[in-house]
Amino acid sequence: MSAMIQEGDQAPKFTITTDTGSFSMADAKGPVVVFFFPKADTPGCTKEAIAFSQLKSEFDALNTTVIGISKDKAAKQGKFREKHDLTCALGADDDSDICEQFGVWAEKSMYGRASMGVLRETSLIDAAGKVARVWPKVKVPGHAEEVLEAAKSL
Repeated sequence: MSAMIQEGDQAPKFTITTDTGSFSMADAKGPVVVFFFPKADTPGCTKEAIAFSQLKSEFDALNTTVIGISKDKAAKQGKFREKHDLTCALGADDDSDICEQFGVWAEKSMYGRASMGVLRETSLIDAAGKVARVWPKVKVPGHAEEVLEAAKSL
């Protein structure tokens, strides 16, 4: 378990399998929003992915890529995309350590039981690869809009 990434840090240079191919930070042409979510097709994660998908054209106008990442396999991410008409990239961190690099793979407690899981966190990375903003412990309502406003200031 590593510490959560902080504003001002250089973002990890990662490549991840997605449900539609792959995504590489090295290929990003502008800012990148990375939102980490615990599990595809669960209520909070679905609402968050839909919110980012609904704002995709506005992020595109800012030349900002949006990618959601969880420990789910690419096939499950694909079913998640199809079921909810999602438009943002969905990364499958099932066999890599990107969640660990961002410090979002951590011990969680639910109903008194501790287990490892992905924390709901978002990082806004500027075009130079530096972390411009971090939202730890995300509350979904209004979050995608807040991230969009922050991206406008880059």
